[in-house]
Amino acid sequence: MPHDPADGVYATGGDWVHAMEVRGAQRFLFVSGTMGLDPRGNPGAGLAEQLDLIWSNLRAILASAGMTVDSVVRLTSYLRDPSCAEANAAARVAALGGRAVPTTAIVATTLVSDWLVEIEVIAAG
Repeated sequence: MPHDPADGVYATGGDWVHAMEVRGAQRFLFVSGTMGLDPRGNPGAGLAEQLDLIWSNLRAILASAGMTVDSVVRLTSYLRDPSCAEANAAARVAALGGRAVPTTAIVATTLVSDWLVEIEVIAAG
């Protein structure tokens, strides 16, 4: 259940929420940072391809636990550069079908310079 108060706190802009309450969940899935790598471990050629691969990888990881992107209740993005923020947000909104979840984006030096974005999620079911 999303909580996004309109009074006493800054506005979220609508594509994320301040908090997500999880009631009656019997399972939580904590997904490690997931990169835009293909099955051979090669990074996508650019930001758009890496974002597509990230969300494809996340769908596969969630499916292995009997979950879907609808199970995601929290998301953190690690961006190599602030210029990745807009495309990352658009990919998140599209992947989640417009469903807003608490999210944080952090600009950080990734372990490999070709990795432009890394995303970790928490899912509940």
